[in-house]
Amino acid sequence: MANRAAPAIDGLLGYCRQGFEPELAAELGERAAAAGLVAHARTERGSGHVLLVCDAGDGDALERALPLTRLIFARQKLRLLGALSGLDPRDRIGPILAHLHGHSSFGTVWVEHPDTDTHKPLASLARALGNALRPALRRAGLLTPAERPDLPRLHVCLLAGDHLLLAQSNPDDSAPWPQGVPRLKLHADAPSRSALKLEEALLVLLHPDERRQRLRAGMRAADLGAAPGGWTWVLTRHGLHVTAIDNGPLRPHVLATGQVEHLRTDGFTWQPPQPLDWLVCDMVEQPRRVTERMATWLREGWCRQALFNLKLPMKKRWQETVLCLDLLRAQAGRPLTVRARQLYHDREEITVLAWPG
Repeated sequence: MANRAAPAIDGLLGYCRQGFEPELAAELGERAAAAGLVAHARTERGSGHVLLVCDAGDGDALERALPLTRLIFARQKLRLLGALSGLDPRDRIGPILAHLHGHSSFGTVWVEHPDTDTHKPLASLARALGNALRPALRRAGLLTPAERPDLPRLHVCLLAGDHLLLAQSNPDDSAPWPQGVPRLKLHADAPSRSALKLEEALLVLLHPDERRQRLRAGMRAADLGAAPGGWTWVLTRHGLHVTAIDNGPLRPHVLATGQVEHLRTDGFTWQPPQPLDWLVCDMVEQPRRVTERMATWLREGWCRQALFNLKLPMKKRWQETVLCLDLLRAQAGRPLTVRARQLYHDREEITVLAWPG
């Protein structure tokens, strides 16, 4: 079998949730156009990744114009270096070294694959190839002797046994986890799996310094639609006092913390008697209705920051996302910092963090 290089490509590689490739492709294309850059998205539904291809030499500008923190449907954003197909299973490393010849040294290398059912069988090959590739890269001067997290990271994305993409990431503009997925374990005391959504949101949407500043013991929060108590439980583990709003019951051990007041009332009508530090909300409701209620809380100053989920429709999900975020900013009546992401533990939804300023 002869190795062959695919035609040279320049642009970006984004990982996403399986089935949301059209949403990421639309987002990347629109954001590139808004930045005045010509690029087009290539993807297949179910592939777990999208290529945003531009003219040779424009990749740097594209990378700068689309930082990961502004992307919603991308778990990871990488700068494309090339594509290799028709690889001989007896020698995948040689073509990789040849393609990277002359490149400056990387600080580390990850061999991974898109997070899809189709690509999961490649996991063992990814591990084996990574173990063989690292010493070969070091001998070629393409990988530092010890890991350097401050340097660009090399990503080898396996699409098949004979087909891979080469890309690199900037440590300041990429997710610090393989596949862009933080591997969280559900605590035995968690009232529901939804606890993982809030834990991931706090990890992904807040920088470490922001978490220390904005999430301190003794703060007060409200959890709208709290039952059975997954998000309330996470907040109590951070030392917050929580007013849990839901007509349904909370798990007894959540109430036993002594940090929770449970009010059986409607989350769309209740308002706090005094401003709170946090509002969180994971209600199963129409996304625009949730958005309008969150905007009211921010406009009225009932909370200093709000973190909430928007359940997306089955069709036109990117369009609904744009509409809701525009609606949030318009109805809040003040400038907002807004971050949004479709998290690994989200399904047909996105998670939004917003605060005035």
